[in-house]
Amino acid sequence: MASEKDAALAAMPNDNPTIFDKIIKKEIPSTVVYEDEKVLAFRDINPQAPTHIVIIPKVKDGLTGLSKAEERHVEILGCLLYAAKVIAKQEGLEDGYRIVINDGPSGCQSVYHIHVHLLGGRQMNWPPG
Repeated sequence: MASEKDAALAAMPNDNPTIFDKIIKKEIPSTVVYEDEKVLAFRDINPQAPTHIVIIPKVKDGLTGLSKAEERHVEILGCLLYAAKVIAKQEGLEDGYRIVINDGPSGCQSVYHIHVHLLGGRQMNWPPG
């Protein structure tokens, strides 16, 4: 199996549906932990912490990564972070958690549909990379 770094270096942004688009359409199963009208959150299939949840907007609207954000995306970016806070509480992460947004090949982004990783349930280290 390729490493996350290899997957990120091989990934190319395009107009094809991503795995996240397929999860939103329920074409691929996932363990959903949170859903509202704008956001879907599910457990990561390759967790990097005891709690590892991926939070995505239901409508991509050209927002393949944070570096592609425009002023029109401000609301959904806020919704993603607020959902992370709600989910962290729901998951019992009162002692803290980490939020990660990978952007571009050097940021190890392997799926070009903006997403937030919520990691918790263990002591995080610094620096993270």
